[in-house]
Amino acid sequence: MSVRGSVTQDRAVGKLQRLRNFRRRHVKKFGKNFIRGNADFIASQSLVGSPPVFSNEIFPFVAELEKSWKIIRQELDEVLKERELIPAFQQISPDQKKIAIGDKWKTFIFYGFGTRIDKNCQKCPNTARLIEAIPALKTAWFSILSPGYHVPAHRGVTKGIVRTHLGLKIPADRENCYMRVGREKCMWEEGKCLTFDDTFDHEVFNNTVEERVVLLIDFERPMKWPGRALNAVFLRLITWTAYVQDGKKNLMAWNKNT
Repeated sequence: MSVRGSVTQDRAVGKLQRLRNFRRRHVKKFGKNFIRGNADFIASQSLVGSPPVFSNEIFPFVAELEKSWKIIRQELDEVLKERELIPAFQQISPDQKKIAIGDKWKTFIFYGFGTRIDKNCQKCPNTARLIEAIPALKTAWFSILSPGYHVPAHRGVTKGIVRTHLGLKIPADRENCYMRVGREKCMWEEGKCLTFDDTFDHEVFNNTVEERVVLLIDFERPMKWPGRALNAVFLRLITWTAYVQDGKKNLMAWNKNT
């Protein structure tokens, strides 16, 4: 290829990338406006209320997770023996680069971006069996936070999703390893779930010298049928965005290369 041809090609690639960035920004802006505009409606459709932090008794599957936590912890311990192979959050999801820095927040994904990662599920068969029994499961992964790391304040994508953390490896100094959800300070406990609405402003602090690991699970909020219908449409639309497509592409690439 001639120099002129190369320059022309570079310009075309640059123009295409600028167009993609422009589209991404505007899709993000539209998405945020759509979410905010419909948050009150989704909350009104909820069959479990709309508190920042839920009582675990509302969700029957939580008891089974807590009963089996030591089995999950054993499989986690095996995964952590190859800690260097686990990707940082932003390596999978570039949109998280503002809250995930360096390799301080790692993710071992079972289900993410609409994709089941068979390799990871096979490494942790008991964990996979337990999470696959959860009604309307959307996401499941080991969330691994390094000592001394702070995840800045942020909000989740939609009120149509509820999140739970099963404590698996929690620093002894629990007072200094916690999450703020809205105005509530929440501390993890090994073998116990913490279930919350991540559309409330929340941030995580690990001001200890130990690693913190939870099993993070997202599932659909129990709602009346109009709320379920709207949420289904929204979740379908979101699968076409760069947020999901880029994450899915990176996840599959990591899965193939490890």
